Amino acid sequence: MDAERGAILVTGGAGYIGSHAAKSLVRAGRRVVVYDNLSAGHRQAVQWCDLVVGDLHDRDLLRATIDRYRVSAVMHFAARASVGESVRDPSGYYRNNVEGTLALLRTMLEAAVLRLVFSSTAAVYGEPEEVPITEGHATCPINPYGDTKLAVERMLANFEAAYGLRSVTLRYFNAAGADPEGDLGEDHRPEAHLIPLALQAALGGGPLQVFGDDYQTPDGTCLRDYVHVSDLAHAHLLALDRIETKGRSGVYNLGNGRPFSVKDVIAAVERVGGRPVPWTQAGRREGDPGVLFASSARIRDELGWQAAFTTLERIVETAWRWKLAHPGGFDERTTG
Repeated sequence: MDAERGAILVTGGAGYIGSHAAKSLVRAGRRVVVYDNLSAGHRQAVQWCDLVVGDLHDRDLLRATIDRYRVSAVMHFAARASVGESVRDPSGYYRNNVEGTLALLRTMLEAAVLRLVFSSTAAVYGEPEEVPITEGHATCPINPYGDTKLAVERMLANFEAAYGLRSVTLRYFNAAGADPEGDLGEDHRPEAHLIPLALQAALGGGPLQVFGDDYQTPDGTCLRDYVHVSDLAHAHLLALDRIETKGRSGVYNLGNGRPFSVKDVIAAVERVGGRPVPWTQAGRREGDPGVLFASSARIRDELGWQAAFTTLERIVETAWRWKLAHPGGFDERTTG
């Protein structure tokens, strides 16, 4: 039956979340091909399936890949994803995230591939009016990254109405952690995510910068909802099953529903690693809301998703083991 359904094209599948999803798909018995330009991903992260190195704007190569592998559905992770970078370079974000997605969707329509799982973000909500945030919360992004993701969400709704393209959109909160089996981990260059930066600081990589200490939170630092990357990957499998078996689109939050501050994360890294995390105070970053955490009740009730990694320590522990085994990321692995 899986063979009849065709292969799954994973755009951005050499990146952090995409590579974990690709591994989960293969483990579930699906045929997978990763399509990635390797601008942010890593060839070493594609260990279980074929890799086609290409850009979404290269529609000839994209169509040839879809035809060659008889693709029946797409998981779309290919995007630039740094809030701060998006503020500095909005043009690049609109070109990559919006124009790149439009090129993908046009190619999918031409190839009669009408099923998509889309990697979106909690950044579409902006400053929350109430927490936990539900999918019905107003979408008012406060940075270009969130703007581009919301633009794609609206594009998908229009494409469904006009062309019948079915999609499931997953709005992540803060993806964190590493593959529990040690095959995959977080390796951004430059790194911008809090947990790996705290790990680097604990291992002597220089002090961590803490952005903002005057938010309306218990300790003055930002509150975020951390969800393990393997739990995210599992949600993508459930989303794919929804559109393959029921043919219905949907929008879902993905988070643990419990917020942790920057200082909570520092303390968790210190407990797990058994060493201090040096840090320095900096001002707020433009485009950073003070509090973001999710209600994931809809995906739990409709798709049966449940987070397996429910504590900050468990999430950090997987990231810590990955970092110790790969101190230089995918390019460097410890031995012995």
